Order: sequence, then C-alpha cells, then structure tokens
Amino acid sequence: MLNRMNKISASLLLCVLLGTSVADSVLANPNSEGTEHSRKVDVVIALDVSGSMSGLIASAKQRLWDIVNELGRAQPQPQLRISIVSYGNPEYGADTGFVRIDLPFTSDLDAVNQTLFGFSTNGGDEYVARVVSTSVSQLAWSAEQDALRILFVAGNEAATQDPLISVRQATQLANARGIVVNTIYCGNANDSLAAGWREVASMTNGLYASIDQNSAAVANIATPMDEKLTKLNQALNDTYIAYGEAGERYRENQLDQDRNAGAMSSSAIASRVVTKAGKLYDSSKWDLVDAVNSGKALEEIEVENLPVPMQAMDNEEREAFVKEQAGKREALQAKIRELGKDRRAFIENVRKKQAGSAPKRLDEVIQKGLKSLAEAKGFTFEDE
Repeated sequence: MLNRMNKISASLLLCVLLGTSVADSVLANPNSEGTEHSRKVDVVIALDVSGSMSGLIASAKQRLWDIVNELGRAQPQPQLRISIVSYGNPEYGADTGFVRIDLPFTSDLDAVNQTLFGFSTNGGDEYVARVVSTSVSQLAWSAEQDALRILFVAGNEAATQDPLISVRQATQLANARGIVVNTIYCGNANDSLAAGWREVASMTNGLYASIDQNSAAVANIATPMDEKLTKLNQALNDTYIAYGEAGERYRENQLDQDRNAGAMSSSAIASRVVTKAGKLYDSSKWDLVDAVNSGKALEEIEVENLPVPMQAMDNEEREAFVKEQAGKREALQAKIRELGKDRRAFIENVRKKQAGSAPKRLDEVIQKGLKSLAEAKGFTFEDE
C-alpha cells in the first residue's frame, strides 16, 4: 500500500510542478508499464554466503533500504525490480556451481527483505563466474532497450576459481544481454585477489569497489529523526487495508520486516520507513488504498475478499472509507518525506566529517554504482 500511496504522492507532486490537475494525475496510473514518466531498472544483488561472510549478510540486511532510497530520487521514476542470488553454500550442490536464485525479479520490497533475513552462512566454494552466468541466463531480465540492467556481485575469494566457466565467458554473456556487472571485493584493495574482481567489472564496463565487510556491518549513523520516523511508521501501518485471500499474509510480512529492521538498528528501521513513504514501495496486490490508486475499482473485488468490517458497508461507505485511509496515509507520508530529507542531510554531513576514516559500506558502494550507471543511461537524481 505504501508503494501505491508513495506513487500517488509522486503523481500529486508532479501535478504541482507541471501545472496539471489532480484529476489528471490520478488518471496517469503510476504503476502502468511503459509510461513516459517511468523506466525499468533491474538490479540483482548476488551475495557470497560462505562461512566467512556473516558481516556481508549483516550489511545487506541493514542497508537494503538505503539502496532503495537512493534509487527513489531518480528521474524519470524507475520501475524497480530486485532479485537476490546467493552463492558459496555447499548445500546448493556442485551441479549448480553452488549458486542459488533465492528470489526472482520482484517489485515486492518486503519479499526482498524477507529473503535477506533468511540467509545463514555455510562454508563452500565461491564461483564468481558461475554466479554471473546463472544470473544472466536464468533470470527474466527486462528486454526493453532503455532498461537499466545491473548485477552486483560481492565476495571475498578469488574471482577466477570456477573450474567450468571462465570470467571471460561469463562476462561475454552479460555483455550480450546489456547487463553491467559490478563487483564488490570484501577485503583489502591491495590484496592480490582484488585484481580478479577488478577484471570482472571492467569486462562489462562495470564498477569495482572494496569494503571491509565486518566493519561496514556495524557502521550505523543514528540521527535525531530516527525516533520520529519510527513513531510515524506505526500510524502509517494503520492505514493499510489488507484484502484478498493472501492479503493478511502480505500484511503480516510487512510487519515482520518492520520488526526485522528495527531489531538491526534505529538507522535501519528509519531508512525503511522513508522507503515506505517513497515512490518505489508498492503494496497494490494486497492493500486496497494502493490498489484503488493504481486503477482498481472496488466494485471489481468480491465482497468476501474484503476485510470483514467492509463487507457490511454499501459501495459508497466502502469508497469513503478507502478515501479516508488514503488521505491519512498521504499526510503521514508527506511528514515522513520531510523528515527523510532532514535525515539524509544529517547523514551526509556526518559522512563528510568522517571522510577517509570510516570504512566503506555495502550500501555506499552500491548506491554510488547505481547512481553512476543510471546517470550514464539518462537518469537524473534530485532531492525529494
């Protein structure tokens, strides 16, 4: 629902900027494919889950929402899909090269977070070439010419140890599909292994970075806005109206991912709340506010698929109730976006002071990579 309302919020803002009417903005479905105000962005995050990579997994859990929020500032508005791939676990089997697609491309950001929190580490062989070739060949990448297709691979072993597929073969597959491979070496940039990771990235004109995964996992920046954002999130959640057979399951997962983020740090939950007030968080498949804002008519929904309190209402009462919840959400999201801007400015100021002394973080290198590649594809980044 958040995503739905986030998109409506974005549409209303565009209306103000462009001088169009609110009615026109609602007619312009922010979820519609191929609109002139949106472009497809496919992002794969491939993580080494071998025994030594617990810090990397912790970083991914903490930083997902920071990564999404960076893309949320992109113009034209991205149609973001994320896939999660893991490698290096012997339980995946040698026939797969110890690679597993944990989550195919999805716009369900709660599902992405749920997948990350399901990871555990287990020692094994890490075949970077195999994870690249598997991601390229087995995922349903967007075929649109102006789509942005990005693969991030993070790990700490030699990138050239796959016995069956060479780095060159894997990157040739990526180049043929217009997929940019970016590598994140979890180790010292001066290590001899770093050269192989640089080579993988350079073969697709991708970006290379090195991080200290263990230090980066705990490098949080708390802000004065975090507590306020957490409180607003509680009110925001009350505006969701789960519907359909799976509505309550999706609703519970939304709350589970709030709890997961909150258990990591105040920074993680605050960042997630900002995402839920942004343009990329979409709950239209289970939330009535987002569904209606995306063009679905209440009359199309079977009465038995509505929440029990709404089943006793007539059509006018149902429409009024959904409209009321939508209004509450829009007001809350506006407050969250303002606090999000202040929070972002606060963090940027702290990072400037820490420049050169703080360890590079997973989200930092992914954010910079996404921004650089997106700008090369014609996207611009504006303050919200």
